[in-house]
Amino acid sequence: MGSSSKIIFAVLFLCFSTCVIAGDPTLEFEWKVTYGTIAPLGVPQQGILINGQFPGPKINCTSNNNIVVNVFNQLDEPLLLTWAGIQQRKNSWQDGTPGAMCPILPGKNYTYRFQVKDQIGTYFYFPTTALHRASGGMGMIQIHSRNLIPIPFDKPADEPDGIQINGQSTKVGDANAKPLFTFEAGKTYRFRVCNVGLRLSVNFRVQGHTMTVVEVEGSHTVQNVYDSLDLHVGQCMSVLVTADQTPKDYYFVVSSRFAQHPLSTVAVIRYANGNGPASTELPPPPPVSTKGIAWSISQFRSFRWNLTASAARPNPQGSYKYGKINITRTIKLVNTRSSSNGKLRFGINGVSHVDAETPLKLAEYYGVADKMFTYNLMKDDPQEGNKVEVAPNVVNGTYRNFVEIIFENHEKTIQTWHLDGYSFFAVAIEPGRWSPEKRKNYNLLDALSRNTIQVYPNTWAAVMTTLDNAGMWNLRSEMRERAYLGQQFYFSVVSEARSLRDEYSLPETQELCGIVKSLPKPAPYT
Repeated sequence: MGSSSKIIFAVLFLCFSTCVIAGDPTLEFEWKVTYGTIAPLGVPQQGILINGQFPGPKINCTSNNNIVVNVFNQLDEPLLLTWAGIQQRKNSWQDGTPGAMCPILPGKNYTYRFQVKDQIGTYFYFPTTALHRASGGMGMIQIHSRNLIPIPFDKPADEPDGIQINGQSTKVGDANAKPLFTFEAGKTYRFRVCNVGLRLSVNFRVQGHTMTVVEVEGSHTVQNVYDSLDLHVGQCMSVLVTADQTPKDYYFVVSSRFAQHPLSTVAVIRYANGNGPASTELPPPPPVSTKGIAWSISQFRSFRWNLTASAARPNPQGSYKYGKINITRTIKLVNTRSSSNGKLRFGINGVSHVDAETPLKLAEYYGVADKMFTYNLMKDDPQEGNKVEVAPNVVNGTYRNFVEIIFENHEKTIQTWHLDGYSFFAVAIEPGRWSPEKRKNYNLLDALSRNTIQVYPNTWAAVMTTLDNAGMWNLRSEMRERAYLGQQFYFSVVSEARSLRDEYSLPETQELCGIVKSLPKPAPYT
């Protein structure tokens, strides 16, 4: 599809809190994925719709709900959807990445079945096939706490279902602009915001109002107040905004960060019974260049995990006491830009990932992995140079090991990384190169447990996690072009016990493809 390569500028999803579904029910959805006309930048183009919608339908659920999504692929090319941030405990079969699943072929359907086990927070889904994310097929996932578990802030006012902010939605000073949503004076609203763009970090702010961060990617935070907030590609957060200003119109402002050609857009927030247009004097963006990076790192450090909040813990095995666990393995990752046979490739530690004909997880489960790929081509400590080997990039991750992952960015552009199947503790971001003595600067008490981390130019970031979720899990650049051209790999986390205690067996309804399609099915786990 020609429009697949078109870049949508920094799309943001915004949702408001709605009623919590009681109990732990199964929520069922039927989605038809089609081509259709979208205009995210005000210019009509062919995009990907779900049930005729862009953004797609919202999954509004409660911790421990079972989710069933029957996806009918009415495109003319294969399709997969991933559920970014949903940990899929013991169940990488449903993760929706090409390394874990066969794609849904044109004219076919597949039913995803998974549980949002022990999670709350704000997430999104998107296509992982080709560059489909550039054309749509994405939507919000919001997971509420169960009724019996209090949240660490007063219940926000009830508001419309969901809102999308993207480029050029409103011109500053347009007296005829329709409001994006309406405030009632004195009430507080919860915004769930995700940056589902392809490459641009953004900053958002509400004219004349402050924002209180209450949740980032499934972790309740210490409730600090901000005038503006950076949000990097693939990241989500929740903020509270109180309608405590003079009743009139105000702008919700979004602008690019660290971009060569700055972009910005606005949308109108209108007070009920208000009188007067929004001021054309917009709140300024944060600083740029070196000062901007220092500003952003300071904001990152201010995001702290609210350890007193009652909520589902993101790691049920108890690794939230991460500061007292011995590190069993350190993996240092350096992103590179190179070429192979005259074509642009992105890589990690000298390897540029390419998907195999047979999904890696299936090849491993059927015992034919040696015919499809070589484990550990990528070494834990990168060598100097930009040469890359183009091959499936699979790293053995020892089950239940506690690992430290270092991301070093030697390039001139910001990077964002995501890990499927887990949340990790984002313990540090600093300028320069990492060395073991830098560990003394780690936050080993209340770092956020999350699933993405940004790495600024010429800086490093450190995260920690326990590999306690058996499966085949994708670690990737959230810059979709980079992931598509190789900047990703898969953690193979195997429980030698082959026990249902640790991992689910291959589902009976799972699609098979590649070399395993004609092979006898292995004995299920017990």
